[in-house]
Amino acid sequence: MRRPVIEFRDFSFRYKAQSEPTLHHITFSVYEGEKVLIVGPSGSGKSTLAHCINGLIPFFHEGEMTGSVMVGGRELLDLSMAELSDLVGTVLQDPDGQFVGLTVGEDIAFKLENDMVPRAEMVSRVEIAAAATGISELLEASPHELSGGQKQKTTLAGVLVGDAGILLFDEPLANLDPESGRTTVELIDRIHRETAKTVIIIEHRLEEMLHRDVDRILVVRDGRIAADLPAPELLCSGLLAETGLREPLYLTALKYAGCEIAPDMNPQQIGQLRLDACAEKLAAWYRANPAPSESGLAPPLLELRDVSFSYVTDRPALSGISLIIGQGEMVCIAGRNGAGKSTVSKLICGFYRPSAGTLLMNGRDIRADTIKERAQRIGYVMQNPNHMISKALLYDEVALGLRARGLPEAEIRERVHEALKVCGLYSFRSWPISALSYGQKKRVTIASILVLRPELMILDEPTAGQDFRHYNEMMEFLNELNRQGMTIVIITHDMYLMMEYAQRTIVFADGLKISDDTPSRVLSNLDLLKAANLKKTSLHELADKAGFQEPDEFISRFIAYDRRVRNR
Repeated sequence: MRRPVIEFRDFSFRYKAQSEPTLHHITFSVYEGEKVLIVGPSGSGKSTLAHCINGLIPFFHEGEMTGSVMVGGRELLDLSMAELSDLVGTVLQDPDGQFVGLTVGEDIAFKLENDMVPRAEMVSRVEIAAAATGISELLEASPHELSGGQKQKTTLAGVLVGDAGILLFDEPLANLDPESGRTTVELIDRIHRETAKTVIIIEHRLEEMLHRDVDRILVVRDGRIAADLPAPELLCSGLLAETGLREPLYLTALKYAGCEIAPDMNPQQIGQLRLDACAEKLAAWYRANPAPSESGLAPPLLELRDVSFSYVTDRPALSGISLIIGQGEMVCIAGRNGAGKSTVSKLICGFYRPSAGTLLMNGRDIRADTIKERAQRIGYVMQNPNHMISKALLYDEVALGLRARGLPEAEIRERVHEALKVCGLYSFRSWPISALSYGQKKRVTIASILVLRPELMILDEPTAGQDFRHYNEMMEFLNELNRQGMTIVIITHDMYLMMEYAQRTIVFADGLKISDDTPSRVLSNLDLLKAANLKKTSLHELADKAGFQEPDEFISRFIAYDRRVRNR
């Protein structure tokens, strides 16, 4: 009989700076060798739960606790931080915050150095951990120069080298493109199977995590355990919608077709899904929803003509890029890390000067404009919020740009409060930014640009780390701005965002523009998906499974239908 390695018994926790508890009467157990997924919207308490498991509560975050938490058969309060780190290895949401070494090898060896492991044994254990995560060739590389997926593998290797029996992953997919995310899910699953370690995953990207089986799923809502169920039962319960979590997209499509989702259909994975009772309903829905007409070309707002740029001589980062962003469009730019997506946005904002080519805005050459002059019309939200934040308090950060423009304080207050409400941050308006989560910091940086009301807004991965509710709120707000005439460019790996909101998707690979087409056609082109490090969507797989001859047509009809439903 398996023994429990994590036990919560009627546990509640209130942070020192708060008047109300974040966790209320939590009771559950995780057994040796289990793989448990914990999901919940932002602010639900799931990260606080993780902090209780790895000892950040009470050793780093102080507060009032009642009830009991046991880790490895011992009370949490009876364990030191060092003892807990031997029991629980944690992979953080933001890998950059976990790096301590100058090279990948040094970073992996950090715990062994602290434990004074002999050098020969240390080298051997580092090599074994690196091989287990597939990064043996990166041991001499700088951690900060790695891709998102490689960073995740490095932090995982640093945890594996310590041989902790419990592995805790805090939103491991938050900053990864779909293909890197799929690889990470497979890696976690392989480590779990090969080592028999207990694995606990905190994540809100449910469909991606269910690419590999989990033993059960805990749903956290308002600081309480709302459900503790196997995946098939949870997907049929309706609880995801009630909690504000995104269900797998192929299940949404089946529900639109009038299909009832049952556990015996194996709804947890598209590859296992049984369509026997639904195939005809799906075909009837497809016939009843004709393809949407394509919108015409909008007059150009921004135009790049044969633009090239190099960081290093003879190594072009962009080569001969020509593209048009129309007035009032919402356009996505996709491509694997290093493809040139962020570089082109920085050229547009004036952070870099092109080595060749022309940039036009409203038909005027803007190459000579300063960054400040461009910022009057172009807003840019960086991918990493820590690269943008300069103030200690949330309100001051969002108000910074308006104060620099000399607006009256009363108008600043009104516009800041409006932006904070839209971004779901109004209740935190007096908080220090250091107390916010990574996802909340992302929303702070978006609010700081939204408040300036630019003509063109460029957002680099705006939804990374956001739960479905905040994703919806943010994107619906951007969609409303777009309907009012604001032009929006989103650099993203999020295929669902492309499908739900973009009129066009521009794909980059190796510094070249390789496609400019509708999202449905881009996401049905397997060669493009491979070049952009995306993956075939579950809608494409559903269309294949149902026998549709033109998956891109099925995806196009789903997108149009889904937009109509959400707009209602």
